[in-house]
Amino acid sequence: MSVTNEKDQFERGIAHFNAGEFFEAHEVWEELWLRAPGNDKPFLQGIIQIAAAFHHFKRGNLRGARSLLTAGLGKIDRYADGHKEIDVAQLCDETKAWLKKLRAGEAPADAQLPKIQKAHQAADE
Repeated sequence: MSVTNEKDQFERGIAHFNAGEFFEAHEVWEELWLRAPGNDKPFLQGIIQIAAAFHHFKRGNLRGARSLLTAGLGKIDRYADGHKEIDVAQLCDETKAWLKKLRAGEAPADAQLPKIQKAHQAADE
């Protein structure tokens, strides 16, 4: 698969994630993860776990959501902001906020589900 197709596939995963279609995002990214080079594998696994966590949340499995958010966050928080052109810091911050609420026994509303944002480019500022 070419780099362009991989980028398109990654973007499709983001579109699914941002639409609240977490299972679909997981499936799209898992295909990339299976072929990913060593450096990208943990990052892809992390966002797959975060997507799976929100899928569990939507199905009422709060324990599974907490576990997968913890695992996913532990993988993506090592990456620089802008990795794969996304705002990694924002995704980590939103994931941490969700994890804190879930650990406190709170269940935020679906309307507050996180979105993956594009990284801010220095040239845009």
